[in-house]
Amino acid sequence: MTEAEVDVVVVGAGFAGLYLLHELREAGLTARCIEAGDDVGGTWYWNRYPGARCDIESLDYQYSWDPGLDDTWQWSEKYAAQPEILRYLQHVADRHDLRRDITFGLRVDRARWDDAATRWRIHTSDGAVHTCRWYVMASGCLSVPKEVDIPGVDRFRGRTYWTSRWPHEGVDFTGQRVAVIGTGSSAVQSIPIIAAQAAHLTVLQRTPNFSVPAHNGAVSAAKVEAFEADRAAYRAAARTSSGGVPFAAVRPSALSVSDDERRDVYEAAWAKGGLLEFLGSFGDHLSNPRANELLAEFVRDKIRSIVDDPAIAESLCPTTYPIGTKRLCVDTGYYETYNRSNVRLVDLRRHGIASITESGIDLVDESLEVDAIVFATGFDAMTGAVVAVDIEGRDGRTFAEAWHGGPATYLGLMVDGFPNLFLVTGPGSPSVLTNMVQSIEQHVEWIVARIDHMRRDGIDSIEPTPAAVAGWVQHVNAYADLTLMKDANSWYLGANVPGKPRVFMPYVGGLGNYRTICDEAVAHDHLGFVRRGARGIEVNDGVIRRAQPDVQMMLDAIAAFDMPGLETLTPDAARTMMAGAEAMRAPGPDVGEIVDSTWPAPAGPLPYRLYRPATPGPHPVVAYFHGGGWVMGGITSDDPLCRDLCHRAGALVVSFGYRHAPEAPFPAAADDACAAVRWLAAHAAELGGMPGALAVAGWSAGGNLAAVACQVLRDEGASPIVGQLLLSPVTDSDLTRASYRDNATGYVLTTTAMAWFWDQYLPHGDRADPRAAPLRASSFAGLPPAFVVTAELDPLRDEGAAYADALRAAGVPTTHLAAAGHTHTSIGMVDVLPSGAPVRAAMAEGLRGFFDAVA
Repeated sequence: MTEAEVDVVVVGAGFAGLYLLHELREAGLTARCIEAGDDVGGTWYWNRYPGARCDIESLDYQYSWDPGLDDTWQWSEKYAAQPEILRYLQHVADRHDLRRDITFGLRVDRARWDDAATRWRIHTSDGAVHTCRWYVMASGCLSVPKEVDIPGVDRFRGRTYWTSRWPHEGVDFTGQRVAVIGTGSSAVQSIPIIAAQAAHLTVLQRTPNFSVPAHNGAVSAAKVEAFEADRAAYRAAARTSSGGVPFAAVRPSALSVSDDERRDVYEAAWAKGGLLEFLGSFGDHLSNPRANELLAEFVRDKIRSIVDDPAIAESLCPTTYPIGTKRLCVDTGYYETYNRSNVRLVDLRRHGIASITESGIDLVDESLEVDAIVFATGFDAMTGAVVAVDIEGRDGRTFAEAWHGGPATYLGLMVDGFPNLFLVTGPGSPSVLTNMVQSIEQHVEWIVARIDHMRRDGIDSIEPTPAAVAGWVQHVNAYADLTLMKDANSWYLGANVPGKPRVFMPYVGGLGNYRTICDEAVAHDHLGFVRRGARGIEVNDGVIRRAQPDVQMMLDAIAAFDMPGLETLTPDAARTMMAGAEAMRAPGPDVGEIVDSTWPAPAGPLPYRLYRPATPGPHPVVAYFHGGGWVMGGITSDDPLCRDLCHRAGALVVSFGYRHAPEAPFPAAADDACAAVRWLAAHAAELGGMPGALAVAGWSAGGNLAAVACQVLRDEGASPIVGQLLLSPVTDSDLTRASYRDNATGYVLTTTAMAWFWDQYLPHGDRADPRAAPLRASSFAGLPPAFVVTAELDPLRDEGAAYADALRAAGVPTTHLAAAGHTHTSIGMVDVLPSGAPVRAAMAEGLRGFFDAVA
């Protein structure tokens, strides 16, 4: 057994492996690349099926790290075919003399981490051991074929082919009866070519696929002109774009334009062809079901117009999943192929496969005699190449154990317990949802920079913390949950492989956003990593993205406005700024009726707004108090939230006005809130409410007033309140809690702004008065049942949680919902931030629970 020592072992000599070798060499590191094939190319070495070509335009699907390649290589087609892409990678390998660091025809059998030596020991199929400090898996997202799960595969006496492992010498189907099983991307590309050769072709389709035309040909003059005008700017735009391809900004919503305008946009995209720009013609195709269905039906209509036989056309129309949630195919003449007399489509939803026989395929209702079968059945995507290797990390932990419940990574790059092991385009990274070349370059540059930094800084090993991995998995899933991507049984979820855990694997947040996050992890002193070396063990535990994805986008947009802090404004200026923000918000759902009127407050009439459900009454009643730090806002300032509560809970919601500080300081607002609840209890029936079913609710300072009202009316005896819903409530005047430090800035409500609110409301006197700080009450016994919502990224988080704990300790039935990744303002942003909807649904359910208890 031979043993060789290098700095880095790289597995795979495709786009990623070649660039890694170049960058590692430039950094002065020794490297050995292990490649199972007989030449460079990776995916493009193995995938040689007829019609194999990229679905990203050639000018974009190429390296950007070597500007000289743009002068030494010219693409012949808009979408390059497999032979040309392979020649391109061979050209890169020759240009940079990369083959001398590659061992071909070799596989990794197992890899073991030696903790004492801080080395990986890589055992290969020739019996050798390669020792290295850093181990990089660059083996590709689509490189391990999926096992065929059809009975009788080994019985067939004819020729069998897999699109994922096509014979290098090619196949001539002239005069043969051929069956193709599968209609994914490789089938869509190969079927038209096979049909042109074969005497007869039978396509067995389990699930139809959406496909758009490539309109392939020479690279367009307009594309070349845009690139040549400023190559550096073009590449920079690709690196920071969402999909790794620069194109014009999308229109926000397919629902925001007329039917004619929308169709014109779709027709133009169809005429141009291609993947990213077609899906991206409007910004909500992958998030809004109605918008998605409009695009899907447009493609179905195109299928119906192309395919002559209406029944075949309908069989080819996907209807069971949203468009774009499975890989959208790009084709040349695919649908037209079904107009050929020698082509038959078998819809396996109606005629399932019973087994493969010696002479063909038995369906449940007929037998097919064929000479050759082509399995276009796909890959064990994203994880197959990694788990195929027996990898053992720290303390003997294996990848099989680490990923037993599905792949879990930090940034798609590393896994806890596996020091110095890097994944290129691993699960949890944008990878297959982007231009892969740009995603690969970003990963390679990040990995090599980390290795170089470790070497220069005396760091022996690096790995993520379990908390960082868990936080990233949560972030990846939170992003996917904002889309329709989980609505399809796709290979993105591993649904094509029986027994594989269903986990959404790629990151849908976009390449530009992802690049920023990776850079931030480094800039924050390697947040989420453990580093070991000459200085000992350095742990910087944490979560790189705490905010929900849509909340983060909102925060980024607010930050771009660079608005002044509330504490720098006068109360009137703060009110003006709040009114301006209200004018731009979404309206919220429709309700049955809205009535504005006044009620007799202690210091004179004050306004209220009543929201009545569309269902027949009488309805249970909610007294609602708006937020605004006792200084700002009014009966309409939380209008979308009140509409939402009315709609979801089926309750009559009355939003009460109350006196504001500093003109009317404490206890004016508290007195008004108590009086409002008394008045509503007495007049509920005449307003259409249900007597005896009155809850109070409020957000922020309004939550404070709701809690105070519950305490005051309890002390008065015979309180009419059956429940309290408190959203991010102010419950205490102590601004020294941890959440005031953790969330002091950057999340809309700041610690300094909260201090400013208190200075307006209670500038002098006892801030420990329970009517201002209900957490300071002497007793919480006998208060109404409570539903308390706190936001993770809110200065008020800890006092809200403390209030829920105090209620529970006193025997008050209390539900505390801790909204992960939310800010003080985000939960109430109805029809703006989708991640708040489940929280509001739970709030409405909490209200219904109060009312059901007294029904």
